[in-house]
Amino acid sequence: MRNLQIPLSSVIPLLRARFLGVLLVALAPACALADSPPIDPHADLLYRQALTLLEKADNQISGVSLKTSTADQDLAQQGQAMGRSLAPAVSLLNKAVELEHPVARYRLALYYMTYLPAEQVPPVACPLLQASLAQGFAPAALGIEAWCTDYRQSAAFARDLENVPSVASRFAAYYPQPAERLLCNREQPQGLAMQWGRQRDYQAEVYRLQGNSNPDQRQHYWQKAVDLNGCFSVRQRLLSSQY
Repeated sequence: MRNLQIPLSSVIPLLRARFLGVLLVALAPACALADSPPIDPHADLLYRQALTLLEKADNQISGVSLKTSTADQDLAQQGQAMGRSLAPAVSLLNKAVELEHPVARYRLALYYMTYLPAEQVPPVACPLLQASLAQGFAPAALGIEAWCTDYRQSAAFARDLENVPSVASRFAAYYPQPAERLLCNREQPQGLAMQWGRQRDYQAEVYRLQGNSNPDQRQHYWQKAVDLNGCFSVRQRLLSSQY
């Protein structure tokens, strides 16, 4: 039999094409996130304007003595009054949401979660939270945990949690952020006050949620939460499972 000799110049392009094909397949999920539309500059301007108003309102709330022992009716009346004072900020958030701003979506949902009656929250807040988390904004996961039962149990929620770290750098400048309750935080919210968390605090919450929904890798995710900020809500359970 004759030995067929293939010129090296013909082999190299073939190998290069095959290598690039394998590489593109491997990087497809990351590229999809990296190539997602950037935050609209005009939407970001609207969000920043709303943020100024939200910060003023937060300072007013901090100056009011709201304790958990306050009568429910009094607390509700104070909350409604504060909600009305936020109308200009809410209007700006709505405009930013129309331009698909992920952080504005979360903050508008947080407004609904704080000031609307409980039965009215899921229909208006959950679509905003789901869209925000799908864009990689971690704080939205806590709102979903509290208010969006069906989505919380879905495969889509698990995928969104998994994708959060890959776009974390996009949102670094938007922290700290408020939440109704940070379970990896030792401090308890008082009255209408919010808890504020850094980006690493919210990533710890994401790991906590991943551990809750994935028994086979629970220790792995919970350990990552503890390593990030000492997440006390899972630390004791993690330690007890090791003995």
